[in-house]
Amino acid sequence: MKKNIAATVVIILVFIGFSLALFISQYNKPIRMKESVDAQWAQVENQLKRRFDLIPNLVETVKGFAAQEKEIFLGVAEARKSYFSAQGVDEKARSAGQLEGALSRLLLLQERYPELKSNENFLKLQDSLEGTENRIAVERKRYNDQVRILNTYVKTFPGKFFASWAGVGQAEYFEVPDVQQETPKVTF
Repeated sequence: MKKNIAATVVIILVFIGFSLALFISQYNKPIRMKESVDAQWAQVENQLKRRFDLIPNLVETVKGFAAQEKEIFLGVAEARKSYFSAQGVDEKARSAGQLEGALSRLLLLQERYPELKSNENFLKLQDSLEGTENRIAVERKRYNDQVRILNTYVKTFPGKFFASWAGVGQAEYFEVPDVQQETPKVTF
């Protein structure tokens, strides 16, 4: 009789231990996912900052050739300023979209100024900027992949329960603004 009681107690303790371990694991899962989203957003911001650090050099190089294209330079400066004062993913994504539009107009200036194409500094900066744009695209995709994983978990059972209990909600996608989807128009 004592053996049966002892075996029952052991089985109950093992079941409780297993349940507790499973619960802790599921509780920590959305927290780890949220941290992955935040870490990936930091990578996007690193690449955006790199872009914003390169832009003044590109602008100064182009200014020497295209002094009368003030509007484009002001647009780049304004987009850069709004990015660094932006709060949250939506505002930063909107500012990054504004900048991408201004940059496309800036890079199209080389068609109007053939001597700009041959300027070595411009070509190096343009290559750096294009490389940065590619890095941003890759990091944006990785970020959105992490957001998708988290949001799927938060919306499904039992993830919804554990995410709510851990205080983790859905994350925002880094979406391309409507303005950026249009072909940029350059007028001289």
